[in-house]
Amino acid sequence: MDKFAQEDLKAYLMQSNEEFRTLAEKHSEYERQINEIEAKAHLTPEDELEEHRLKKLKLHLKDQMHAMMTRYRAQVA
Repeated sequence: MDKFAQEDLKAYLMQSNEEFRTLAEKHSEYERQINEIEAKAHLTPEDELEEHRLKKLKLHLKDQMHAMMTRYRAQVA
């Protein structure tokens, strides 16, 4: 599926699917927190652990969102 159609599907699911929207909002929040950590001049070992934890959580959400998009495509195909 091309990038434009992928973005269209994301936008559609953001509007029509509460679960997808919740996942996307959490994904954005984790991204914001990761950026805050990475903006620090010096990372403590605790910062590095938290950054790693957040990245794992963010990736898990991305995988869930991707799976939802795949299921939606299969339903309408």
